Amino acid sequence: MPDPTSPDAPSPRPRTRTPRRPDVTALELVGGPERVTVTLHEPDEAWAATYLEHRARILDAIRASPAAGSDDDGGDENDGTAPSVDVEHIGSTSVPGLAAKPIVDVVVAVDDITAEEDHVERLIAAGYELRVREPGHRLVRTPERDVHVHLYERGHPAVDDYLLLRDRLRSDDADRALYESTKRELLDRDWSDMNDYADAKTAVVEAIKARAREAREARAGSSAPAPHPGGAE
Repeated sequence: MPDPTSPDAPSPRPRTRTPRRPDVTALELVGGPERVTVTLHEPDEAWAATYLEHRARILDAIRASPAAGSDDDGGDENDGTAPSVDVEHIGSTSVPGLAAKPIVDVVVAVDDITAEEDHVERLIAAGYELRVREPGHRLVRTPERDVHVHLYERGHPAVDDYLLLRDRLRSDDADRALYESTKRELLDRDWSDMNDYADAKTAVVEAIKARAREAREARAGSSAPAPHPGGAE
C-alpha cells in the first residue's frame, strides 16, 4: 500500500468483494472491563523497533498460506495464495517526541473483517490474544498487553482517522503539545477501563482531526489545476 505517512496519501481502497459471512452485531469484550492506571512514559526509540518486530510477526502470520508455502518477498502485496493485508503503526508511540503510555498500537487493514480464519485465528495461533470483537473491528493483543493490534476492513473510516491523527501529530508542534498536555491532565484519575480513558480525550482528538482535515482539503485545493484562461467553452 502507498505509504500513508505522507499527508497526501490516497484514501484506503474500498471493499471489492462480498463478505464471507454476516458481521457480528454486538460488542464482545473478552475478559470483561479491566481497571487500568494510565501512566505516560517519555518518548522511547524502542517503540518503533517493537512496531517493526510485530509488523513482521503479523505479516508472517496472516500471509502464510495454508496451502503449499509461498515465497514471500516481505512486501505488502502477494500472489493471491494468501490474504492481502496492510499494517501501520498508530497511536502516540508512532509519533516521535511524544510521551505515551507504553502500549504500541498497530492497525491492520484486511479484505474481509468477517473472515476471521484469515486473520484473527492466525494471529491467535501466533501468540496474540483476542480482546474485542465488535461490528467492523477486532482487537488482539500480546499476553503482556503491551501491543494492541486493531483489525478493520480497507476503506473503514477508522483507519483513515488513525492515520490522519498520527500524521497531524507528527507534523504539527502545537497540536502535538496540546495532545500531550491533555493526556497528562488525565493521569491522576483511576480508570475502570481503557475505553473510559480514551473517551475522556475525545473532544481534543476530534478538534485535532478537524484541523487536519481542513489542512488536507487546503492542500488538495491548492494542487487543483488552474482554470483555462479562456474560460468555459
